[in-house]
Amino acid sequence: MNSLDLPALRAALTEAGVDGWLLFDFQGMNPVLGQVLGIGGMGSRRLFVLLPREGEPVAVAHKIELQPVQGFPGRIVPYARWEELHAALGPLVRGKRLAMEVSPDDAVPYLDRVPHGVVQLVTRLGGTVVPSAGLVTAFAARWSAADVADHRRAAEVLASVAQATLARVVRQAGTGVREAEVQREVMQALEAAGLTFDHPPIVGFQANAANPHYEPVAGADAELRPGDVVLLDLWGGVRAGAVNADQTWMGFAGSTPPARVVEVWETVRAARDAAIGRVRERVAAGAAVAGYELDRAARDVIEAKGYGAWFVHRTGHSIDHRLHGSGPHLDDYETHDDRVLVPGVGFSVEPGIYLPGEFGVRSEVNVYLAGGEAVVTPGAPQAQLVTAG
Repeated sequence: MNSLDLPALRAALTEAGVDGWLLFDFQGMNPVLGQVLGIGGMGSRRLFVLLPREGEPVAVAHKIELQPVQGFPGRIVPYARWEELHAALGPLVRGKRLAMEVSPDDAVPYLDRVPHGVVQLVTRLGGTVVPSAGLVTAFAARWSAADVADHRRAAEVLASVAQATLARVVRQAGTGVREAEVQREVMQALEAAGLTFDHPPIVGFQANAANPHYEPVAGADAELRPGDVVLLDLWGGVRAGAVNADQTWMGFAGSTPPARVVEVWETVRAARDAAIGRVRERVAAGAAVAGYELDRAARDVIEAKGYGAWFVHRTGHSIDHRLHGSGPHLDDYETHDDRVLVPGVGFSVEPGIYLPGEFGVRSEVNVYLAGGEAVVTPGAPQAQLVTAG
């Protein structure tokens, strides 16, 4: 179980104007509880944890699932019957303003983790529920020094595998190489380098690269032809549960890409660098910057070039101990994420242009905020398309 920095948490609760943070989980539906407390293997019964501004923390746990809360730094109230659960919760929530993982109108789904019925229950028992957005950023999404080291190691492995793979593949056009084959080779290379991942990488040739979440299927995948664009999206961590790195690299199966491919690549690269430039500028000035502002910085570049209709996802996602984390996202498109990017958080920057039936281009790096700067990984982001020339 994680050691809680209770003084820092209480200061944050005071600043947020709430009496406590009421964490809830059922069958792992709310990863925030596990991230904050370090509780793994969430069970099949409801678990409530009150982290109060004043007084000792309290966990309300089912009698057959007390093992996960062993070592909890506070009082444990066991329950079995539903009446016992309600009786335990009532005194904890009555008359209190409590932060929970809710997002009005489901504005940010990564914050909307608590079922409506649970909110109704807390309200009926006398509590007032408000969003816990700032607390999630500060206490669930931040990286430790060890997390940074894990991430940086993974980032350089990904970059090395991606560059070596693309350098080889773009010279194999017309030889029968297929997407699923390349995907399998990438997985083997990552595993040989000691990385773990929860899903196979994306390998897309030409028109399939225009599908942002394309998944090659052996037998139905594409064969690489001369003149194809190649997209490779890969991710991984140094162990299960470590902070992952997440990157996308681009290649061209030929010596000289056509002007349209070059234009799209350079537009995407410029959008990526615009978002990075904006966060670096703000951090260096000691000024706040929200996730949606970086999305706008990248999207403005792509829209100015006339490709706005083909940039169909947010610019980036939070990265914590989950690849798609609970912290601020770079998003003013799918959602309006106005959460501030604070020191210690990490995220992807991955603008893309997807031209259906033609080709797609995405460039993805990661950024974390530490020591008064915005650090980009890998150390040498892709600057030019990998070509056969």
